[in-house]
Amino acid sequence: MRLHRHPYVEIFIVQEGHASFTVGPSTIDVIAPRTLVAQANVPHGFVNVGDGRLKQVDIHLSPTFITEWLS
Repeated sequence: MRLHRHPYVEIFIVQEGHASFTVGPSTIDVIAPRTLVAQANVPHGFVNVGDGRLKQVDIHLSPTFITEWLS
């Protein structure tokens, strides 16, 4: 997924699979189960790097979905 940001916190609950997350300047290798948090206005994105499916729940802490695409 392309880098983007939101003016609110986003929580990622990785339930199944293997992903590479970029959160700010960090790249994080994630194998389920794991939870990550992207703070407000921090650029982030992810990509499935596993052989199987990536299953996750993304929680946007806002009543309105707002995304600024950065790349």
